[in-house]
Amino acid sequence: MLLLPVVLNAALLPAATPSAPAALPQDESATLNGYVVDSLSRETLISATVYLKGSKLGAFTNKAGFFTITGIPPGTYTLVITFLGYKTKEISITLAAGESRSLRLELTQTAVETEGVDVVAEREVEKRQITISKVNIPVEQLKQLRVGGEADVFRSLQYLPGILTSSQLSSGLYVRGGSPDQNLVLLDGTTVYNPSHLFGFFSTFNPDAIKDVELIKGGFPAEYGGRLSAVLDLTQKDGNRSEFEGLGSLGIVSSRLSMEGPIGNGSWFLGGRRTYLDLIVGLIPEDPEEPLPDFRFYDVNLKVSQSLSQDDRIFASGFMSEDDLELNGAGIDFNIGISNKTGSLRWTRLYGDNFFTTLNLTASRYTNGFNGNNSGFEFEVRNTIDDYSLKGNFEWFTTDALTIKGGFEASRLSFGYFQNFRGDRTTVEEGETETGSTNLRIRDWTYAVYGQSNYQITDLLSAQTGLRMSYITLGDELMADPRVAMRYQWQENLAIKAAWGMFHQHLRLASNPDFTFFDTWLPTDSTVPPSRSLHYVLSLETKPAKNYELNFDVYYKTLDNISELNRFVLDAETTEDVFYVGNGESYGAEVFLQKQAGRLTGWVGYAVGWIEARFDSVNQGRPFRPKYDRRHDAKLVLNYELNEHWDIGASFVYQSGQSYTPATSQFQSLFRGENEGTSLTIPAERYSLRLPNSHQLNLNVNYKTTLFDLPARLLIDIFNVYSRRDIWFRFYDTTEEPTEVTDVRLLPILPTIALEVKF
Repeated sequence: MLLLPVVLNAALLPAATPSAPAALPQDESATLNGYVVDSLSRETLISATVYLKGSKLGAFTNKAGFFTITGIPPGTYTLVITFLGYKTKEISITLAAGESRSLRLELTQTAVETEGVDVVAEREVEKRQITISKVNIPVEQLKQLRVGGEADVFRSLQYLPGILTSSQLSSGLYVRGGSPDQNLVLLDGTTVYNPSHLFGFFSTFNPDAIKDVELIKGGFPAEYGGRLSAVLDLTQKDGNRSEFEGLGSLGIVSSRLSMEGPIGNGSWFLGGRRTYLDLIVGLIPEDPEEPLPDFRFYDVNLKVSQSLSQDDRIFASGFMSEDDLELNGAGIDFNIGISNKTGSLRWTRLYGDNFFTTLNLTASRYTNGFNGNNSGFEFEVRNTIDDYSLKGNFEWFTTDALTIKGGFEASRLSFGYFQNFRGDRTTVEEGETETGSTNLRIRDWTYAVYGQSNYQITDLLSAQTGLRMSYITLGDELMADPRVAMRYQWQENLAIKAAWGMFHQHLRLASNPDFTFFDTWLPTDSTVPPSRSLHYVLSLETKPAKNYELNFDVYYKTLDNISELNRFVLDAETTEDVFYVGNGESYGAEVFLQKQAGRLTGWVGYAVGWIEARFDSVNQGRPFRPKYDRRHDAKLVLNYELNEHWDIGASFVYQSGQSYTPATSQFQSLFRGENEGTSLTIPAERYSLRLPNSHQLNLNVNYKTTLFDLPARLLIDIFNVYSRRDIWFRFYDTTEEPTEVTDVRLLPILPTIALEVKF
């Protein structure tokens, strides 16, 4: 099964391609491999470029910072190593016939605007890589986008074209017509099921703990599966292998602290972040009639790495976040809690000089609970997911023109859902069921294997083929997901890329797009089929000038067997009872201009898109656009370094208004002998109208200085500069006569200030 992609490639080509690089006998060619690291921290660098000057031989470093260059004719070369934000390094190297040499290449950080990159040679390496709809934004640049004084990975990604949100209070990513549950979110290879803090204003990922962010908006390769729309693959920092260092930040909304340093033959990293609204509320006198909510969240990242030998490395990483909201008083008593806990133990090993393997044991637990007492009415709802997985993969750099990947995944999933109204409280763990309550405990095993190959057919044309097979025991479903991608270098500064792929998903999320109070995950069982999507992507990639990239993407995506929450179900025993199942499609176009280097950095993007969904039991079976559909989406992000002390940044977004369901009339039922009764609004076509267009400007200023001889930064942010209060949602107040239309609006201008110190 894993060899199928190779067979497909062989079928595409004759025995020899005249324009392909001539291959030397294996015992005559040389091989070069190794790691690229930061010269000070010795942290590995991902996606660094390594190539032999004057040749077409080169490679990018993988997620472990590892590279391999094969098929090198013996001789003396100049080896060039480049990475954004680092000084280009050149070293002379002589390779003998049949030699295999391992190197540890160190790069030194420098000001972004002074880096020298051989664009032509790097482009030759890029021809061997096929990355469809992939966005590369340096983490340091993502940190410049702050909301409420906090940098945030998800918030930053929302400023890319083709990525929508349900509101400015949401950090969920709606990618090319897909909902947030259709995105695969990985942290060091571990699945994170709810990457948002309560209310969605922040994501759960502290940017101080992240060293690489890889977002693929569509057509992703066979190594990723289990989701329909997109992949967000995050890698945590390994830590400084040379010396101890730390970073602390004190802000109005929250504070954070991170520390790292060497340990044994490796390093460690520990970072944490916490809000302190609950501490402030505790100092305010209580008012039982108008109680203040007590809210807090924290997140912690930990990672330890060790080099067992030159070829063996192990990594242990963990992540934990928790949110808690309480409100007591005025006859209301409720508590909302959300938590994520993940852990992974990863082993990487190099066999020979061109076979790289990774074995990863992961665990993830997501818990969401909502309980309270409202004037004697008691309620409790809880949802849990336990995910224990074993994942293994390999990269085989067979020749300079061919790379083969393969791997497997085995996961044990356990879902718990409990709800109880007006009854005594029980817990999912106790397994007790009372009249009027729902208590589901579902276990499922999932398995997957994949194989894929990247082949440089000619100097101008490369292909990636892949196949992923997966099986779910609960639904007894075997799914095959073929993937194909091509890249053609049409001109020196212009490449055409295309991708087609099939994607399946067996998990479903019951969620309200307006609120993130309670998101409930359930698996696909025998009562509903798995969701399926087909991606068609055509991309035009250009580099009009040094340090500039201009990309055009056109996409079409089918969505089969997708879910819509049944809001009227009170007693559910199967997945079919909780969801309506239907189909949909999305299509659109995107343009993205990015500048990664220089005193002025940033990007401008525009996307136009259409989304349509159809459910037999929703909107009388007629097609409708989802709530998060926004036809036009324009975004601008800029950051300018004035001098060594000051830099300023701005972000602006303009979008079509969200869809909402209007009301056509009011129905009122009167009780006999009384003048009061129950009033209901009669809805019109589902999501048939739009709210006004939304737009927002944010500004930030950074001042670099010293504090007690330590490097420091003063961070000043203004969220929503001209206080444009977009509409969050619209509802109809039937208690008034006539019925009043009420708009609930979002946040006004919010200035914040924070102090960051590095030690």
